[in-house]
Parts: sequence; C-alpha cells; structure tokens
Amino acid sequence: MKPEIRQQQLMNRLRAVEREWRVDELARVLKVSPLTIRRDLDVLARAGVIVRTLGGCLALGRTQNAVYQKRIITQFELKQAIGRAAAREVHSGDTLLINDGSTTFHMASCLGECGPITVYTNSVAMIGEFSRFENVRLFLLGGEYHRDLYYLGGGLMTGVLETVRADTVFLGADGVNARGHCLALNPDAARDARMMLRRARRKILLADTTKVGNRAGAVYGALQDFDLWITTPGMPRAMFKRLRQATTIREVTP
Repeated sequence: MKPEIRQQQLMNRLRAVEREWRVDELARVLKVSPLTIRRDLDVLARAGVIVRTLGGCLALGRTQNAVYQKRIITQFELKQAIGRAAAREVHSGDTLLINDGSTTFHMASCLGECGPITVYTNSVAMIGEFSRFENVRLFLLGGEYHRDLYYLGGGLMTGVLETVRADTVFLGADGVNARGHCLALNPDAARDARMMLRRARRKILLADTTKVGNRAGAVYGALQDFDLWITTPGMPRAMFKRLRQATTIREVTP
C-alpha cells in the first residue's frame, strides 16, 4: 500500500474516533509494523493534522463524544467499504441529501474527488469532513441539535426540507427487518428520514449486513422505496433472495 493511501486510512480512523490512539493498535488495524506507523505519524504531525503523544497520537478536531464515537467505530471496515461504493454513485454537478448516521459519515469522507457537488445534511459531525473538500458546497439543514449524536432534527428541519430538491438521497438505517422495513432509532428520526426520502429523484440505502434482522426502532420506509441498497456480504441467502425482490442490492467487501 502506498504511504499516502495508508496515511489517509489512518486519518479516517483518527477523525472518526477522536481519542488517543496508540502506535501498536494502529499497526494492528492497518496490518503494518509499528515502525511504519511511527513514520506515518511523523508525516502527519509535520502537516499539522495530528498531535503526537507518548506512544501514540491525537487528531485535531471535534470534542470527544463516547456515544457517537462508539457508533462510528462499530463495523468500521464494513462502513468504509460502503462509503467508498456510495461515493462512486455521485457525479459532478449533483445535489445530494445525506442524513446523519455512522455509515453515511464514512461516505462523507470519500466525496473529495467527485467534482463540484452540493450537499444538504442534518449531520453536524460531517461538517469537519466536508470542510476538507473544496469541491463541496455544503448546506446544513436546520433543526434542534442533538448533542449525543451530533445531528439536527425535528419540526424546524421538516420545514427546511420542503424547499430542497436533490438528485440523490443517501440514507442509513438502524435496522432492516425480515419484511424489508427500514428502521430508525426513534419515531422522530424516522419522521426526518421519511421526509428526506420524498425530496430526491434517486434513493440509495447504506446499511451493512449486521443491520439485517434488527427489529428495534421505528419504520421510516421499505426497501421498495429505494433504487439501490449498498451493503456487505453475510446475509443469509434465503433472506437475500427475498429482499432483492424489493430493490437492487449491491454487496461490497472491505
């Protein structure tokens, strides 16, 4: 792997989970030697994007939030693979609507090479990612701030969404049940996601296979509402055959 690619992967982790990372754990997750990681950290420190600590490093950025960081780091490689695949569905000149979520966050980090695009999102966490990209014109949807998961929502945001028309909406899901229903954490989040579905011409679901079978939460839509579902392998074949009757399913690997 080229050093610049490895360093970008390293930064993806540091930005997603802003805590102190030790050299040995970074070496383990990136499958390289501690010496290689130390060299990468030296490069990133000189670039001013990290701070070296005794035995590790810290990224410069958001205030730490344990709840949000736990969601981002869970199934990290699977979500990164989905994010990269989702970015390939974006074209220069597109207007995108992206909801808050741990999988959609990983997509946000991959949009720097898509050409000029316009993004509407209710994710406060994504601001730092998009601020790195000169090609992204960013609009933050208004609403009540939920500090636990870094997002905006509620009735005020619904009013703003009425004025938005996007080429593609990218939505995550906290679960996809056996009947093909897409679930959000609570009724308020489900209402926001349902509204977003109505505001775009093309609709793409981003949810890894660990979300399949999860029945917790509130229904905001169904697979037949989507043009494409980007997920990862591992779904029981019988369920895969049943669910793909509702929409196109694309499996991607880390």
